[in-house]
Amino acid sequence: MVPDLVTLVDRDDNVVGAEEKIRAHREGKLHRAFSVFVFDEDRRLLIQRRATGKYHSAGLWSNTCCGHPRPGESTGNAAARRLPEEMGFSCQLRHAFQVVYRADLDNSLVEHELDRVYVGRFSGVPRPNPLEVDATMWVAPEELRSRILEEPHRYTAWLRLLLLDDGWAAVDEFLGVSMRLSAPF
Repeated sequence: MVPDLVTLVDRDDNVVGAEEKIRAHREGKLHRAFSVFVFDEDRRLLIQRRATGKYHSAGLWSNTCCGHPRPGESTGNAAARRLPEEMGFSCQLRHAFQVVYRADLDNSLVEHELDRVYVGRFSGVPRPNPLEVDATMWVAPEELRSRILEEPHRYTAWLRLLLLDDGWAAVDEFLGVSMRLSAPF
């Protein structure tokens, strides 16, 4: 079996190597990632509950889709590849912002990622891969904020971080409304 590799980078996004995905997460090595946020015509965000078989953050609610580009693959191409694999639909994606973050996860794993955030619009019915996703839900960002404040343990670390990042203003611009989430989680 071919190992699932991630692209290791420095904080300026210069490639410094490749590593097996699980090892990179065990050792907290900085690597490229992407997070996709898809909204419908009512500006509701499509979120997913990660499948219980996932190697980390299983059963937690998260953004529409996320993952890692393969070595040599652009992050935009990886996001466009993974969205239909994970959620069963495609849509045009636009880069909104990027952030470097580090978060301790379950199973003694660490997310240390240079994460590029992409946004898109979709008004159909998602058909998620059951190996990846247990459930989906469309939710207004204001409602999502309230839910996260009440029960942060039900949501992935990166979702909480990305919703608070200053780069979220680019998502607001994409949607044409102010949806800045400013309360701490």
